[in-house]
Amino acid sequence: MWSIIIIDDDRQVLQSMRKAIPWEQIDAICVGEAMDGEEGLRLVELKNPDIIITDVYMPVMNGLDMIGELRSRGYNGKIIILSGYTEFEYAIKALRLGVDDYLSKPVTVKTLEAVLSGAIHQLEDRLAKDFEHEDLRKKLELYEPFVEKEWLKSLITGTKTMNEIEPYVLRQPQLIANCYMVMGIEMLRTERVSSISDWNLFRFAVMNIIEELLQKQWKESSYIQLHSNHGAILLYLPKGIGEDERLKKVRVIGKQMIECVYQYLHIQLHIGIGQIKRNWREIRLSTEEAFVALAVKNHSLSSDLEIYDYASKEEQGQPSDKSMLRTATFYRELAEALRQTQLLRTQEIIRGFVAGIEDKDNTKPSYLQQIGAEVFTICKYALFESGIVMEDKADLSEWRRECSSIVNKDQLEHLLLGKMEWICSWGSVKDNVKHKQAVEFMLEYIHENYALDITISDLSEKVYISRNYLSHIFRKATGETFNNYVTRVRMEKARTLILEGKHLIYEIAEMVGYKNVPYFSTLFKKVIGVNPSELIKS
Repeated sequence: MWSIIIIDDDRQVLQSMRKAIPWEQIDAICVGEAMDGEEGLRLVELKNPDIIITDVYMPVMNGLDMIGELRSRGYNGKIIILSGYTEFEYAIKALRLGVDDYLSKPVTVKTLEAVLSGAIHQLEDRLAKDFEHEDLRKKLELYEPFVEKEWLKSLITGTKTMNEIEPYVLRQPQLIANCYMVMGIEMLRTERVSSISDWNLFRFAVMNIIEELLQKQWKESSYIQLHSNHGAILLYLPKGIGEDERLKKVRVIGKQMIECVYQYLHIQLHIGIGQIKRNWREIRLSTEEAFVALAVKNHSLSSDLEIYDYASKEEQGQPSDKSMLRTATFYRELAEALRQTQLLRTQEIIRGFVAGIEDKDNTKPSYLQQIGAEVFTICKYALFESGIVMEDKADLSEWRRECSSIVNKDQLEHLLLGKMEWICSWGSVKDNVKHKQAVEFMLEYIHENYALDITISDLSEKVYISRNYLSHIFRKATGETFNNYVTRVRMEKARTLILEGKHLIYEIAEMVGYKNVPYFSTLFKKVIGVNPSELIKS
């Protein structure tokens, strides 16, 4: 219901206005009356009405002065002047003060109703826009952490140009004031992981354990989920830190990560360490070094743990570290361009890489064939993450056979360019990327809000995809329904809380979103295999 205040120094006008306005028809109510501008100011301040109907000539303070004061105080409601004076100069001044209408006395009921209805219609439009803006603001706040992680992911992997990433960096003081180092994380699949859905759960569980350790041991850090079974940690280091101190700190935190993840999840981690960088533009190089260290596994920091440091020296019988870094960058850039179905970009990347193959050892057929085979694997993973299974598209044995027959750089380039054109012609990769991003957002939202009442309808509004289609996308990506996945996340969290032994069963039930304890126990046994009390005893 809309609120209206009437201000006029004539009591008869006030009475007639109350009778003339069709309050029910316009869904409005009179919340007060005043007989001069000063009294009107106090009443507006007290009631904050949607609409003010006021006279111009009044004692103490006239209507125009009152309106000017109201506007200076920020009042943005509708103001309608109803006056017996129609001088042009008053009308001009009223317009400058943002008055919505200027009516002359006497006014007909029909005109009054039409003007008030128009003002209310404008208020309804404004309110709808305010709701839309508020809804958009809330959605932006919801997406902000996700967008923040995507920018950070782009920074460490180099999927955006320096010009694109710089505005983000300038908003992050810690990225300007520190030195940096990247830890590459490789999660080894185990027999416990029987499906894509299982793997998603384990990835988030690993992330939670690592983030909890970092919060205690290395607060100035960020964990980033990468593709498949890989993650990365950006570590901020004080300027002037020495090499020995760096390795000591990394060895300690790496050892804790490996041991805790294995203790709670029985998943093995391998860790690669990149070198210190003193400029944010070089962070991506530290990432490449970390994953090269993981691939080569030549410089272990511990005899009993899989923690490997990057060393910038050539190993006999191996390609130079520079060459390996260049190859790792090539794979990353090619995978990203492929996910976006950017044919020209894939061709540019391939030509640039092949043109840079100059080392004698790197022109041997065996090395070129290896590159061809590895690009084949990179394509499979990149497309699989986008929801495309290459085997469903075509027989891939020909690609493998063609790789084995490569004898020079030209043949490698010709093969790879042809395969990129073939893959990009499918034309559905971009849509799959969008679907993957929506599912990733949903997974992250579930793992962060599992204790709340989460529905697929709520999330469909957040990602702007219809409920039924989103449900189909989610099931295709994870291998199970949305509700089943939420239940599994809750039960896995409940199991962790039970094993910690700090809470009673009814408390844990509430902590993971269930007020009905018997129902919680039934679901727990269905998902975990034993009921909560049996788990406590065991």
